[in-house]
This record gives sequence, structure tokens and C-alpha cells, in this order.
Amino acid sequence: MATLRPKSPRPVGPKNDKEESIWDKLGTLGRKKRIKEVQEVQAEGKYAIDSPGHPTNPITPPEEYDLEDNEERCMVEPRSYDDPKFRELSQVLIDWINDELASQRIIVQDLAEDLYDGQVLQKLLEKLTNDKLDVPEVTQSEEGQKQKLSVVLAHFNQVLGVQRLGHKKWSVEAIHSKNIVPILHLLVALARHFRPPVRLPEHVSVTVVVVQKVGGQLSHRIVKESITTAYDDVGMRCERDAFDTLFDHAPDKLQVVKKSLVTFVNKHLNKINLEVSDLETQFHDGVYLIMLMGLLEGFFVPLYSFHPTPRDFEQKVHNVSFAFELMEEVGLKRPKARPEDVVNSDLKSTLRVLYNLFTKYKNIM
Repeated sequence: MATLRPKSPRPVGPKNDKEESIWDKLGTLGRKKRIKEVQEVQAEGKYAIDSPGHPTNPITPPEEYDLEDNEERCMVEPRSYDDPKFRELSQVLIDWINDELASQRIIVQDLAEDLYDGQVLQKLLEKLTNDKLDVPEVTQSEEGQKQKLSVVLAHFNQVLGVQRLGHKKWSVEAIHSKNIVPILHLLVALARHFRPPVRLPEHVSVTVVVVQKVGGQLSHRIVKESITTAYDDVGMRCERDAFDTLFDHAPDKLQVVKKSLVTFVNKHLNKINLEVSDLETQFHDGVYLIMLMGLLEGFFVPLYSFHPTPRDFEQKVHNVSFAFELMEEVGLKRPKARPEDVVNSDLKSTLRVLYNLFTKYKNIM
């Protein structure tokens, strides 16, 4: 903001009691008006630099929504933003993203303001998956932002298996409108999937006002939206096991464990002329895992119950999930690893599953 320069000291003289003329007054008003205009222009310039490039959606009261008939819109009840758990979750996710993207000098300060256009989400996706997306680096237009966001979300949905789950808690329109609820749902799902060394606060929920126009009349209802639940698996590295220790501190012993598991699985797979040399990749589609369960328990698995030659991510997840169901049916505890982790060739998850089988069947010939 402009500031007036301090006036130079003037010699003290006799006070002039003569009143200002009308021209003097008009000149003074003109100078004040020009100063105010300069201040306003500077303020606008500062806002243009500091703002994220997209106006913040105002909090509109439900009665002022302009909706089409049968259209529905949601907004977070303002008091939810002050909930300690909500604020903790937001900060945990912000810190995680900033840690992931630190090498690219990207700093997220506000999830809704910084993620809505797809730019940061694209960088996060490329960092987490090691995939390079063929999209423009910078897009200023709304249409371009939505196109980029569509590509990024489609890739995330494939990795997360959203199509298999049959529901979507986020969309291009919802995220681009800076709706914090779908943004949180997406980030929590990513954190659960990629298992960064963070701990998400449990039982976080927000109060959502859902407004709908029916028959020309607006109605609204209050909904409690759950963002996180209780987590009893090792997905968030809340509880460490022997494999965490092996990976972190004893890579030499890890090789011994891998060699023992390869010997174990080949002892049985060799009976049907199959052999494994790489645990990380040869079990990721679930086929060998299903075959191994049949051999260990002495039953035939019908080919129609799984995909012998899976073609995509969904079919691989189906196979691994089916293998987990077979384990439960014969009395084993369901593996703590998730099917998606095995499909994504997460070695630690695959080793946990195979070691679970090894402990029960190691003495079977």
C-alpha cells in the first residue's frame, strides 16, 4: 500500500488565518482521490499475485442456491472446519503431500484451494506411481483444468480399483468446485492405498448440508459424512511387524526369507510344472496364488471361478481377492495385506501373504 512521504520540516512562521479558496479545496480533493485510486490499484495487484488463480467459492446459504429442478448441491457446515479432528486430518494430509513433493518445491497450504485444478494432484500421482501423464503442465482455462483433472482422477481410480468397488466419493465437478469432502475422501483413499508413514486420525466426520430443488421448491437436509473410520490393519504403518524390521534393518536376512519362500512355493507348484523365481511379480495377478491354495489343500479350483489370464487391474484384484477367500474357507485368517497391494507388486504385502501360508503348510510334502 502506498504511503505518503514525510513532509520536510518547514520554518515556523505566523499562522495564516486566511481561508482556503474554492480552487484550493478542489485541488486537495483531487489529490486525495488520486491517492485512493492508487491504493485501490495496488490492493488489486497484491490480490492478483497472492490469490490462487481461482475465486474462492462463497459460502452461500441454502435458500440462495440457484438450482435446476431435481438438482442437488452440498456444502460443509462451517462449524465442521473448527472440529479438532477435522483440522488434524487436514494437516496430516497437507504434510504428507508436501513431503512427497518437497523435491519439486511444491508447497500446499490449503487442500481445496491448491488441489482443485489438478496440477498438484498430477504431480502427486506421478510421484506415487512413477507414471508420467501426457497432459499440459499448466492450464489456466476452466475447461483445461477439468480435462487435466479428469485424466488424473481416471488414473487414480484405476489404481484404487474404484470401478470394482462400484461407488465414487469424488468427481471432476466436485473437486473442481473446491468441495473439501470429496477432496478428503480421495486423499484418504490414496493414503490408505500407498501407505505413507503417517497416521490418520480415526472417526473423522463432517456435517454436510444437502440442498435439493424439487418441484420448484428448495429443501435441505443435514447429513453426517464419515471421512475416516477405525483402522485395524497395518495399512498405515500404525503397527509394525517382522517384515518392517527386515526391510528397514536386515536386508541380508530378508534375502534368506525370500529364498525360503521361493523354495516352499516351488516345492508345490512344480507338481503342475510351474515355477517361481520372482515373488514380487509372479504372484501379482493372483493366478499362482490360487493354484498354490488348491495344491496345499488338495482341491481343484474351477477355471470359471477366476481369470486364468487376467487382462487388467480389475481382473487381477478379483483373482487375489478370491485367493484370500479360499484362505479364509480353510481356516486361515484373512491376510492383513490388501489385494490391491499384491496386484501393485508390493513385495512386503506379497511376502506377508506367502509367509502366512508357509507357517501352516511348511511340513506338507
